[in-house]
Amino acid sequence: MALNYERIMAYRPADIPVSYGPRDCILYSLGIGLGMDPLDPGQLKFVYERHGLEAFPTMAVVLGWPGRMTDPAFGLDETMVVAAELKVTLARPLAVADELIGRPRIKEVVDRGPGGPAIILATRDLLARDGTPVACIESNLLARKHGGFGGGVTTLPEPPAIPDRPPDRVCDLPTPPHLALLYRLTGDENPLHADPERAKAAGFPRPILHGAATFGIAAHAVLRQLAYPADRLESISARFSRPVFPGETIRTELWMAPARISFQARVVGRDEIVLTNGLATLRE
Repeated sequence: MALNYERIMAYRPADIPVSYGPRDCILYSLGIGLGMDPLDPGQLKFVYERHGLEAFPTMAVVLGWPGRMTDPAFGLDETMVVAAELKVTLARPLAVADELIGRPRIKEVVDRGPGGPAIILATRDLLARDGTPVACIESNLLARKHGGFGGGVTTLPEPPAIPDRPPDRVCDLPTPPHLALLYRLTGDENPLHADPERAKAAGFPRPILHGAATFGIAAHAVLRQLAYPADRLESISARFSRPVFPGETIRTELWMAPARISFQARVVGRDEIVLTNGLATLRE
């Protein structure tokens, strides 16, 4: 299937109205594994409405999402498209209930050459009804074996580097076997994460966890080091390097600094890095 660069770059979804409330906040938090320890007050405040409920910061990734790029005119084989990179920048903490506007657009498509992937760079602004910014979500999609379409951009900027020393802290977080089935209720119903046959067709032995869910789990590990202050997270970014299978334990390795935390995450049982070049910046 040949990628249609012009059609993808011309993709201009209409503004997306966003309305959410406490139940949506709770569902998202459960979808990234919060509440696995129901006696932990730090986790409980994201999953129980009578415990000073707060919105988990990375919930921004599911707000105003325009959906998967399934139009055949794009020339994308949906079974070959996976998350490559994600960044969330928050102009202010998310409210527990709000009405926003999502404004998505495609920035560029990177061509890694014949036989290689194409990388679709997308961005989405979340705006308050008066137009003031709330958050910006930058998401890169990796379309495997879609390179060689003649694109003029062939490289990406260098990501934040991981320090060359042992991590300062390590945080292990388990994932339940049904986590992908739960996370998909936040909006991403790609069958790759639920249907065993679709997963096999894409080259995986079984359904994989959403990259955005793995990203949220790493964000959980970051905030856990700080006793869960949701309002301190200003931005967080990471690259996806390997898939996660629901039921695996994710070990996040963290390098601490006063206003920034570098991190990477690996699956404990396979000792494979699944997230790399992670960076969280904090409000003072």
